[in-house]
Amino acid sequence: MTEHVDVLIIGAGLSGVGAAAQLTREHPARSYLVLERRAASGGTWDLFRYPGIRSDSDMYTLGYRFKPWRADTALADGPAILDYVRETAREYDVESHIRYSHRVTRADWDSATARWSVEVETPDGPRRLTTAFLWSCSGYYDYDQGYTPELPGVERYQGRLVHPQTWPEDLDYRGRRVVVIGSGATAVTLVPAMAESGVGHVTMLQRSPTYVLSLPAVDGLARLLRRLLPEKAAYAVTRWKNVAIATLVYQLSQRRPRFMRGVIRKQNTRLLPVGYDVDTHFNPRYDPWDQRLCLVPDGNLFRALESGTAEIVTDTIDTFTETGLRLVSGRELDADVIVTATGLNLMLFGGIELTVDGVKPDLREQIAYKALMLSGLPNFAFTIGYTNASWTLKADLVAEYVCRLLTHLDEHGHRSVVPVPGPDVQERPFLDFTPGYVLRSLDSLPKQGHREPWRLRQNYLRDVQTIRRGEIDDGALRFG
Repeated sequence: MTEHVDVLIIGAGLSGVGAAAQLTREHPARSYLVLERRAASGGTWDLFRYPGIRSDSDMYTLGYRFKPWRADTALADGPAILDYVRETAREYDVESHIRYSHRVTRADWDSATARWSVEVETPDGPRRLTTAFLWSCSGYYDYDQGYTPELPGVERYQGRLVHPQTWPEDLDYRGRRVVVIGSGATAVTLVPAMAESGVGHVTMLQRSPTYVLSLPAVDGLARLLRRLLPEKAAYAVTRWKNVAIATLVYQLSQRRPRFMRGVIRKQNTRLLPVGYDVDTHFNPRYDPWDQRLCLVPDGNLFRALESGTAEIVTDTIDTFTETGLRLVSGRELDADVIVTATGLNLMLFGGIELTVDGVKPDLREQIAYKALMLSGLPNFAFTIGYTNASWTLKADLVAEYVCRLLTHLDEHGHRSVVPVPGPDVQERPFLDFTPGYVLRSLDSLPKQGHREPWRLRQNYLRDVQTIRRGEIDDGALRFG
């Protein structure tokens, strides 16, 4: 007999656990399951084990709206975030609904029954489930492998080559020479963490610089408010304060990029050793927030550079050698360990094959509705966070919206809903964002439209109005 649930959530990471908890809060009578392809919950925060793994946005916005972050640390480490996610799963009894080592391979919508038929690989063999509503919370990158560019001469290298996404447990880098290739959030996390834990010397090798901004590791206002206000009130005030600051920084970056470039440069110069070549190593070619800003707690990257244990080299690889790397400038970097912190591979919806009445729609031709549903896919939602702010701010909004949508279906006796763009909706690229992992995959992504509700704004304050408070039946959805 085929098992049926009202809602099927794919992924037991930060988004999936939050979605399930919200569903439990708003629709306690609805049956649901969470299918997790890995053997543990936590998603990113369980998968990544590299030194120093931490949040790249503050925990008062990365935390769920309905569950306060209680620790003092604003930029928390991976284990603390994992504990928070799993604590949430226990509090809302999500854990009992998770099925581990269950990989969804295919889902077909049947209009006659208004159900998804879902094929799943399990340790006991293939299974099939049905659900009235399918909700992808699997993120947008490939969990199996990270991105590694072509590395000339890599076969000659005799040392240890590591990608952060598959960090080996037996890697001992203490007292050794390490080169980290990359300049994004992973690299600026790895370098100070290794510098503080006994590495002989660590070099961050970057082709071009990234904007790096230091933030206090502890939010002083949050600590003060917890002494003065009830926990939930203190959390809400701190959360909105951080939303306001992040929004201001982003808007200033977009509207006055020269000013923000100057602000960041001034801070960098103050934190770096006297005479440091800021223009070479901390002066990106692009404007602030054209790519994600890298945050470091209490300037730990700058401290590592000042100590001499770490350095940044801005150059291009000519070739790997037996002992390290030779650069285009002619300089050679000897390394016992080379870490390729070179990015991620995008994979929408965990690579699931989606079909509607047996026909596979071309996802590249579908238009996203409020960046949480797709035209052509009935009773389907997905959770993808912001690129310019905390992931969970958007994840919370999506969860609230799906719960409101399910209530609307109940109240009006509908069994299905699908976004239908009008003929006047003009297509635009899904993401207006320029990091390499996006540019490499932009042609494989769905589209967004030129106007609401098809436009992806990347603006939390606006989304609060349109997603949390906007009308469900706004003329863009077709109910059946």
